Amino acid sequence: MGGKPKKPVLASPGKALRNLDRLIHEKMRLGIVSALAVNDSLTFGDLKRLLDTTDGNVSVHSRKLEEAGYIACKKSFNGRVPRTEYRLTGSGRRALERYLNHMEALIQASRNR
Repeated sequence: MGGKPKKPVLASPGKALRNLDRLIHEKMRLGIVSALAVNDSLTFGDLKRLLDTTDGNVSVHSRKLEEAGYIACKKSFNGRVPRTEYRLTGSGRRALERYLNHMEALIQASRNR
């Protein structure tokens, strides 16, 4: 069976990989954006419970998403108890849609191999 060894093939289209939104790709931020995509809004506590994570994780990752304009944060009080509520912005919804399209392209390329 001599012959030349096969050249390795990338399982993903280069463009889709290069254009992958690294901000959303991080596991916790993807969880936050995904949860907000299917809910009008969620509180800090809701996200903490849904993602089974710590206060620090929700705080740090939601701040990064807020700084990017992907989510909006509204702070208020329920009596004397602070309440932080998050919602996905139009920009965040579009970014998630692009991310999902890129991931679908990668998956499709892998399956068509």
